Amino acid sequence: QVQLVESGGGLVQAGGSLRLSCAASGRTFSNYAMGWFRQAPGKEREFVASINWSDGDTNYAVSVKGRFTISRDNAKNSVFLQMNSLKPEDTAVYYCAARDASTTPRYDYWGQGTQVTVSS
Repeated sequence: QVQLVESGGGLVQAGGSLRLSCAASGRTFSNYAMGWFRQAPGKEREFVASINWSDGDTNYAVSVKGRFTISRDNAKNSVFLQMNSLKPEDTAVYYCAARDASTTPRYDYWGQGTQVTVSS
C-alpha cells in the first residue's frame, strides 16, 4: 500500500519561501513519477510540478516555472517542492501524488494535502 505524507505548509508573506516535503512508502518507486498538485478554494485541482524518480526529469506548470523547484532524495524516498517568490495566488492545499510511469499517465496515489497560505 503506497502512502504519501506531505509536510511543510504554512502561512507566509508574499515574496517569501516555503519548502514542502512528501515522504513516500509502501513500495519501490524506481519506475514512478511523483507530482505536486494544488487546489484553491472554489477551483479545480491543478498540476504544479512533476519529477521522474528514475532519471530526475522534471516538468512545471507555466504559472510556477522559475519560482518553484521539485527535487527528490532517493535514499529518503522523499520528494520536495521548494517554493520561492510566493504570490497570494499560490494559496491552496498542495497534494503530493504518485503514478507508475511505466503503466499509466494517471496519478493513482495521493497524500492528504498541506495548506499553503500566502498573505499580501
